[in-house]
This record gives sequence, structure tokens and C-alpha cells, in this order.
Amino acid sequence: MFEKLRSLKERYDELTEAMAQPEVTADFPRLQEILKERSGLEEIVSAYGAYQETERHLAEAKELLGDPDLAEEARGEVAALTARLEEQTEQLKLLLVPSDPMDSRNVMMEIRAGVGGEEAALFAGDLMRMYLRYCDRGGLKASILSLTDTELGGVTEALLMISGTDAYARMKFESGVHCVKRVPVTESGGRIHTSTASVAVFPEAEESELVIRPEEIRVDVFHASGHGGQGVNTTDSAVRMTHLPTGLVVTCQDERSQLQNKAKALEVLRSRLLDRQREEARAAQDADRKGQIAGGDRSQRIRTYYFNHDYVVDHRAGLTVPRVQNTMNGDLDPFIGALRLAEKTERLQSLHE
Repeated sequence: MFEKLRSLKERYDELTEAMAQPEVTADFPRLQEILKERSGLEEIVSAYGAYQETERHLAEAKELLGDPDLAEEARGEVAALTARLEEQTEQLKLLLVPSDPMDSRNVMMEIRAGVGGEEAALFAGDLMRMYLRYCDRGGLKASILSLTDTELGGVTEALLMISGTDAYARMKFESGVHCVKRVPVTESGGRIHTSTASVAVFPEAEESELVIRPEEIRVDVFHASGHGGQGVNTTDSAVRMTHLPTGLVVTCQDERSQLQNKAKALEVLRSRLLDRQREEARAAQDADRKGQIAGGDRSQRIRTYYFNHDYVVDHRAGLTVPRVQNTMNGDLDPFIGALRLAEKTERLQSLHE
């Protein structure tokens, strides 16, 4: 393990030196590659540095055990530093676990209203805004590719593209059924209702990974529209693309150009098809996989938002977080952090086995 850590530290130092070279700073694509690789090493190199510092302090504390005046204090210091070193060792093991090769990809996210009528649509709209806020505060870029809304401001269906550092690694755990318990604005009697919305997250596919032949798709064009069918422009710029072999349908209407919407729809369709292939292959390889953490099983309820009690429960991580409104304002770090750690722990356990 430590040989690997030393190798990573050396590579990090090489990249740092390369960034200062004039020929590299003049070559923007090359500089971007170096910055990306170096950024990917920062966490583990920093953790390794902290481990080495604790190791040095422990050696110094052990030297003081022979001093009669400082021995008692040194014994306490040695015990504390030994415990810290063990914790840091486990952290380094987790950081060395190979990550999902898709983790660095951009993602497509589909949000659909589920059970609960208009309240489900309102909840789906709340989830969409929650993710937009999370992206805004977390350094990710989110754009709405298509949106079907309601007169009360709800959302029956939305498609987002999210890009940025480790976009898929951060968003993949959101796949599944989200549940809300609250008094809807449409409820005059003050009764608490339970409604659901489903979220699907899949990594963006590269064009070379999956070829879609022209004869496999049907393209329909129509006016982009807002709630109630109100046309928002006067040209047939919106695109509905159907993959005939599978029946998958993708709609894109965020661009003013029909050609741009066709390109985005094809990109989304390719990503959805690749995601389906990956899910089928993963299920075939491991029918007993635990998937709720590592794969985000979309058939399962993953999180419940209790507005009446003011807390949110993530059923996979067994995590309860107070103050629902903080979560709805985009504070998803407690959930995403816990689930990423659980995924790493599960991967590490699999390697041991």
C-alpha cells in the first residue's frame, strides 16, 4: 500500500512541476489534462501527507518515553497518535480502492412525478430545484434539456444535464424513488399526504461507445411549450426521438435550434441505452449484488422527506438529517458523503473477499 502511495506522491510532484513549464502553459489542452490528473490525486496525497506527519509525531513521542519527567505525558501522546494513525491507515485504504470508471463522466438526470397527483408533480418540481441548487453550490453546471410543468408550478417530467468534476460520482446515488410526507398546498383539510417522485441518473456516453443507426430512430418535431400547452416559440424546434428497437423516447426542447435539440436528444438517447446495457450486464454478472448503495436501485424507495417532523431519512445509509428545508435548498453533502463512503467500504470488502 505504501509503495503505491509513494508512487502517487511522486506523480503528483511531477505534475506540479510540469504545470510551471512554459511549453505546458502554452498548450492549453495539455495543461487541462495535467490539472485534471493532479486534481484527482490531491485528496489521497493530502491524506498521505497527514499520515506521514502523524507518523513523525509518534516517533518523537516514543523517544520521550525514556525521560522520567515526560514519560507519563508521552504515554498518553503515544496512545492518541497510535489511534489516529490507525484511523488514517483505514482512510488511505479506502482512498486507494479503485473507483467506478464512470465516476468522472457528466450525467443525465430524469425526474418524474409518481404517486400523488398534483402534489407528486409539485414534489418533483421541488426535487428539480433542489438538484439545481446543489449543483450551483457544489461547482457543477446543470442545464434543463426538457421540462413538462403544470399550472401550479409542479413538474411531471424533467431532463437535466449535469457536468463538472466527478459529476456521476456525486449524483449517481440519487437514482431511485423519493418519498415526501407533508400537507400539500392543494389540501384544505390539513391532512398529511404521501407522494413520490422517481429519479434516474445515468452517465453521459461517448459517441464511440455505442453506434445508433439512422434507421433505428424516428424523429418528431413540435413547438416547445410551457405549462398548459402554451407555445414558447413559433418554430418546430423541440425534438422527440424514439429508439425503435427498444421503444425508448427522449425529448429535448431547451435549444432554439431544431438541429441542436436533435444533437442533444441523440446524446441523451445514447447515454440511456449505454446505461441500460451496463445495468443488464451488472445484473447478469451478480444477481445477488447489494446495488442499493453501489448501483442506486431505481425500484426502491431511497429517501423520505418528512416535512411534518422536519427531517430527512436516507434508507440506504440509515441516515437521518434534520431541517428539511436545508436539504431542499441543495445541502445534499451529508447523504452523498455517507453513500460514497459506504460504496468505498463495500468495494474494499469485496477486494478482501
